[in-house]
Amino acid sequence: MTDLTLYHNPRCSKSRAALEILEARGLAPTVVRYLDTPLEATQLRSLLGKLGLSARQLLRSGEDEYKALNLADASLSDEQLIAAMAAHPKLIERPILVAGDKAVIGRPPEKVLEILP
Repeated sequence: MTDLTLYHNPRCSKSRAALEILEARGLAPTVVRYLDTPLEATQLRSLLGKLGLSARQLLRSGEDEYKALNLADASLSDEQLIAAMAAHPKLIERPILVAGDKAVIGRPPEKVLEILP
């Protein structure tokens, strides 16, 4: 069985629902509360590679930090956006399930089923 890691925010209903879906299938992913244990830039780059997304696609544009840091500026590079997410983990979309070399954002929560082995 492939190891599963869920980047989780317990205050988020979508994140809680994704965890419930996994647990209902008898799966016990490693749960990373990324707000308590922020990801480093290298970890974010790896995660983006598994997701097949750009840094901008992983940003939560509705967060206050997004506006305060002017992250809507299209001239910002992926590295600048990754640095912002590393410094302000609240900006990272959630939940994210990683299974081996694949990852998916659980929005809607049922999307986590797409990468299960």
